[in-house]
Amino acid sequence: MPLSFHFELSDLDLAHFKAAMEKAQAAAVGKSDEEVTAAARALLVSAGQVQLPEFISKRLNQLDALIAMLADEAWDLPVDDRARVKGAMAYFSEAEDLIPDSIPVLGYLDDAIAIELSVRELKHEIDAYSEFCEYRQEQAASRGLDAAAVGRADWLSSRRDELINRMHRRRN
Repeated sequence: MPLSFHFELSDLDLAHFKAAMEKAQAAAVGKSDEEVTAAARALLVSAGQVQLPEFISKRLNQLDALIAMLADEAWDLPVDDRARVKGAMAYFSEAEDLIPDSIPVLGYLDDAIAIELSVRELKHEIDAYSEFCEYRQEQAASRGLDAAAVGRADWLSSRRDELINRMHRRRN
């Protein structure tokens, strides 16, 4: 029989997590985008090998969007925005996090919380990227192209620039 419970993180609890994330961001300054995304991918692979609570698995699924934003050459985020996304993913490139991943059931809880905080902080970036991907898919289909093979087409670049500008306006 499953057990359900609810917990709430206070401002002090969140400050603890944010401090750990900031420490990881500082440690990731010299790391490349590829190193940070590789660590995030490795987290997803290791987490995929165990049965996780729904709360955690839902958050881990959101990490894919952050990875994709950095890896997608057609999205081509400006330097400052790339740094924000990379900084949000830096926590996953640290070998030691708050709760070791090897602890059954709860090992990924801190990762899920870090993802939730990152997703909230990067809401506008994620929304813009999602809309960009939908647009690319629709336009590629209407042109008889494979969306995965579409790079820096003129119609794609103009839409990307429009979405990035809107993302900045909404965030500010």
